[in-house]
Amino acid sequence: MKPGPSSERAVILAASERDAVKTAHLIKEAGYYANICGDLAELEHQVASGAGLAIIADEAIRTADLAGLTRWLNEQPSWSDFPIVLMSEKGGPERNPEAARLGRALGNVTFIERPFHPTTLVSLVAAAVRGRRRQYQTRQILEDLTESEDLLQTALDAGHLGALELHLPDFELEASPTCKTFFGRKPRGPFTYQDLLEAVHPDDRARRSETVEQTLRTGADYRIEYRIIWPDGTQHWLDVRARAVRRPDGSIRSLVGVCSDITARKIAEIEREALLAQLAAERTALAELTATLEQRVEQRTADLMKEVAARERAQEQLRHAQKMEAIGQLTGGVAHDFNNLLMAVMGNLDLLRKRLPEDPRLRRLVDGALQGAERGASLTQRLLAFARQQDLRAVPVDLGALVRDMSELLERSLGPRITLRLDIPDGLPAACVDTNQLELAVLNLAINARDAMPDGGVIEIRLAAWQAKNDQAKNDQAKSDQVRSDQVKGDPALQPGNYLKLSVVDSGSGMSPDVLKRAIEPFFSSKPVGKGTGLGLSMVHGLAVQLGGALQLSSAVGKGTTAVLVLPVATTAPAVESPAPAAQKVKRSAVILLVDDDPLIAMSTMEMLEDLGHRVIGASSGPHALDILRSDQEIDLMMTDHVMPGMTGLELAAASRELRPHLVVLLATGYAELPDGTQVDLPRLAKPYHQDQLRERLDQLLGQGGERLAPVANPSALSPSP
Repeated sequence: MKPGPSSERAVILAASERDAVKTAHLIKEAGYYANICGDLAELEHQVASGAGLAIIADEAIRTADLAGLTRWLNEQPSWSDFPIVLMSEKGGPERNPEAARLGRALGNVTFIERPFHPTTLVSLVAAAVRGRRRQYQTRQILEDLTESEDLLQTALDAGHLGALELHLPDFELEASPTCKTFFGRKPRGPFTYQDLLEAVHPDDRARRSETVEQTLRTGADYRIEYRIIWPDGTQHWLDVRARAVRRPDGSIRSLVGVCSDITARKIAEIEREALLAQLAAERTALAELTATLEQRVEQRTADLMKEVAARERAQEQLRHAQKMEAIGQLTGGVAHDFNNLLMAVMGNLDLLRKRLPEDPRLRRLVDGALQGAERGASLTQRLLAFARQQDLRAVPVDLGALVRDMSELLERSLGPRITLRLDIPDGLPAACVDTNQLELAVLNLAINARDAMPDGGVIEIRLAAWQAKNDQAKNDQAKSDQVRSDQVKGDPALQPGNYLKLSVVDSGSGMSPDVLKRAIEPFFSSKPVGKGTGLGLSMVHGLAVQLGGALQLSSAVGKGTTAVLVLPVATTAPAVESPAPAAQKVKRSAVILLVDDDPLIAMSTMEMLEDLGHRVIGASSGPHALDILRSDQEIDLMMTDHVMPGMTGLELAAASRELRPHLVVLLATGYAELPDGTQVDLPRLAKPYHQDQLRERLDQLLGQGGERLAPVANPSALSPSP
């Protein structure tokens, strides 16, 4: 593959030409591209011109000047983390100080010790190419986001609209450069809420203040036109529209809206009113002339008023449409830190509930707020589902028993006009699935089938064993399916092996080829507005692929739809359910090092830990935590976030092992934060969590004899898996 911005080729720098040729031959046999570099300078040139990874022998660069290569690596854009496979005869950084030095200098390095099996090298190359491909996809997403922001600004500029947001309760104002110019200020100059108040015309201040108070009291939309006085003394008119943005507890967090300069329109209205007054005066003066003239003047006035009213209605409709478009686009990125915000909300509500007096009404209000936060967490999990980043607990499950147990729930959900039929043969092996997520997927498919049959019909759920023997069998199967997992970019093909097919068949209206082609795209829905989010099939597809299976759809207009979940067969028998052993409650106060760069999350978690009776030492970053670990301070457990600037939680755990090998480390993270392909043996606590869940996890780690002194993690657990 030629160099380029999306190249996936491997560039090779070996100690000898023979080694380089042999390595390139292995990579090309595996279906990847490779180029051989004669020296380090050529390698730097090839990397800079575009490549997927670099394969370097440590003896080829042991005495070389790596300044140029490290400079390029350090200057990579934020989306890029160029992978390097370093071949060494003395092993990785655990046994080879030179390898450790090269690893620190080159960044994203995977070590392979010679002699190695060709399969090991091919596996590392495949993992690196997949990682580089995801980096290219991230680059495209960032470019699309930048383009969206530019489009939003273009829309605001085209509509001559200024954007503003008033944060409560401190009344902190954020205004766009256009908005500031509407108040006669410099686009890049300071502009506070007090400046806005002082700019309002004295005769309009009371009316504006009353409108603001009504919006804050009732939550109604804020709409007002008022006069302002510029610093140069000139008078202008503004039309300001805003809508309340609420917190999870229902209180108003801020007012977000747009403003426009309507001075020209107001002058026109004043002139129109003067014209109408003049017409009225002329009509009175001409009243003595003739009745015909009076009728003509009245008719003309009525026509003029109708035209004015029609024009005003059209302008109002245009302003409303522009406002809704602007607000809709302005709120498009609100979900960026949703998980962390929910963590703070749920943690503080947990603590608040414990400190409330025994007032049933107050407890209902707190419980309602917690339920709202839980629903937000559920929405986050739904988004993680189609992104294939949810935390699955796949265990051997008897699918036949699971579907039979769901039959009553399905019949209630489908209603009396739908007939449910089950075709479940005996003797089927267990499947390796997450029970809860699979139940949701089956229910989702059944409800989709029900919605496709508004006049009633039959839904049949079938189970059957299926075996993928080889690539030819997979290709033959794929030809009969309208939608396959490998049609979606980035999905792996089914591996040879034993599978179970769970089919949901309906006799509904079916889908056209165009709709079927887009059926599993996130946010695509063929249902009417308000009847579906477009996440259902995306979630089911993401679950199936994450379990190692696939979602296959076939449909024809007027002949119904068949949705097939292909699920891997479990290698062990389903476990007999037994009550989970209760964690031993910790009776002593533990010293816990809490590491989190978000002050809001750190404050909430620290309060929960101290409420549980522990002594907490706070650290705002990985280096800060390492300074504390280097001291003589007694620490029983370190609880750390994963995504932090400078050093991630996984990197901190690895570094802490060198300082305190037996320190227990708890990783508190949203699973979407962990890089794809990362296997972590560290104890984890999924965000957002309640105080009870935090206490239970700490009791498990601190209350069991011996485990408290166990190593933090296996050395291999902190590096990406092949």
